[in-house]
Amino acid sequence: MQHKADSINIVLAGGAGQGIQAIESILVDGIRRSGHHVFATKEYMSRVRGGINSTSIRLSGKPVSAYSERIDILVALDREAIPHLGSRVGPGTLVLGERERIGHEGMIDVPFASVAAEAGSPLYANSVAVGVIGGLFGLDPEALSGAIGSYFASKSDEVRAMNVAACRRGGEIGQRIKAERGFDPVARAPDTGILLSGADAITLGAIAGGCNYVCAYPMSPGTTVLSAMARYSRKLDILVEQVEDEIGVINMALGAWYTGARALVTTSGGGFALMSEGMSLAGMIESPVVVHLAQRPGPATGLPTRTEQGDLALVLHAGHGEFPRAILSPGTLEEGFSLSHLAMNLADECQIPVVILSDQYFVDSYSDAPEFDVGGMGARSAVVRTGGGYVRYAITDDGISPRGVPGYGDGLVRVDSDEHDEVGYITEDLALRARMVDKRMRKMKRVRELAVPPVLAGPHEYETLVVSWGSTSPVVREALSLFDSTGMASLHFPQVFPLHESTAGLLARARKLILVEGNATGQLGDVLWRETGIDFAVKILKYNGLPFSVEELSERLAASIAAGGGNG
Repeated sequence: MQHKADSINIVLAGGAGQGIQAIESILVDGIRRSGHHVFATKEYMSRVRGGINSTSIRLSGKPVSAYSERIDILVALDREAIPHLGSRVGPGTLVLGERERIGHEGMIDVPFASVAAEAGSPLYANSVAVGVIGGLFGLDPEALSGAIGSYFASKSDEVRAMNVAACRRGGEIGQRIKAERGFDPVARAPDTGILLSGADAITLGAIAGGCNYVCAYPMSPGTTVLSAMARYSRKLDILVEQVEDEIGVINMALGAWYTGARALVTTSGGGFALMSEGMSLAGMIESPVVVHLAQRPGPATGLPTRTEQGDLALVLHAGHGEFPRAILSPGTLEEGFSLSHLAMNLADECQIPVVILSDQYFVDSYSDAPEFDVGGMGARSAVVRTGGGYVRYAITDDGISPRGVPGYGDGLVRVDSDEHDEVGYITEDLALRARMVDKRMRKMKRVRELAVPPVLAGPHEYETLVVSWGSTSPVVREALSLFDSTGMASLHFPQVFPLHESTAGLLARARKLILVEGNATGQLGDVLWRETGIDFAVKILKYNGLPFSVEELSERLAASIAAGGGNG
């Protein structure tokens, strides 16, 4: 069986508790250490045991950052794995597994458990599987051993040694299969950079922006950022706290900002819904706060471990009353880092809530990326030293009042959730009320000045423009690369509110607009229509809990283009 030399798709599938995550972590790290580019994403059920989970890994000689549904190699650890994957398992899929357990016609029998037992314990079957894949594609055995050592760093030397031995035995099996089946080697890359997940990128960006306090109530998939922050807190001066509920979370974050900390909240849609009153409080007391929301399908509990882009409307309108805010949505690891850094400084400077809107697919996916450019980055604090006559809510031309914190200077820092005067005392002066609302809303001018522009990929003279935001954007770019057309481009929005001033002009230049979103109604399309008056005649939407694949999106784009039509 021959494969393209530039890309191989490997899928590992089995029941919850069978160690799929362990194989993924070791294998992805080993692939990068072997000098290949890699992208991995997972889909898993909301249960501790049972059901079928899978992880998809792309091994490539060139950078990859999107999900492909084709399966070249399937490592099946459960009989239900193949039915679960459905049409993804095709005639060209090589299935590896224990014949007695899987029973798939044409599969290659790999006795993972017995080989692991020979190496020391049946528990090491995961390391055998890593070795088999490594042998198939000529991965560096020392790189795989190093990845195993890192993953089992907390275990004894004996356990690490036996897992390495199991991996090497698996490698011998993989090499035999390779010789029999004739696999082409996958091209190596000169530099694969750093390996991290979307959650890691968001975490590191927030830290670069001076984040020193994180609080959350665990809620998948936002918990991944809480866990990452907890790991970094062992080495850095960061306080990480699990709170009793999401109402407490947002209020503790506001209290932290009030005292001079730089706080981050991480949650998902249901948790954020409970924070709406706290968001409104932030608007009234003009407090910075940064919220990371990893989207999952709703309404209510929905599909708690799947992905969707269904919460933009929620975030845009959360909180009673009118007050400024900004919403950022990373599509790449680099944006996860840079936008989280921006969020901390933007919230501080403009004294507003800033939401980082990701999703399960983004935070749970891994890939390699160039090392981040951190030149000139840092925490830019706008806090002022207060004097005896300090006025917290002074009416200013740009709406941004000098923000002090208790104990930094001689002034008294008054805040109140009721409407208040410039000093911070409650007022029912209706004329003053109007002036305070105007003052707060004037901040939007500065927020718009700092807006991140949309990213255009492709020719600057285009007829068809494919518009997306967040995690769908890398899939759009790769899907468009499959088309032989010089008149097609993509436009990605890393900031979805407020929109950059270039937005309307970029949209108006296209003869045909196609919107791609992971929701049922086209929520970014609604924002774009309200802000620019430009509507979308063609919308490609997905909302079954799974991300777009390159193959699926390219087919749907081709059908939309063939149908013709212009702007709405």
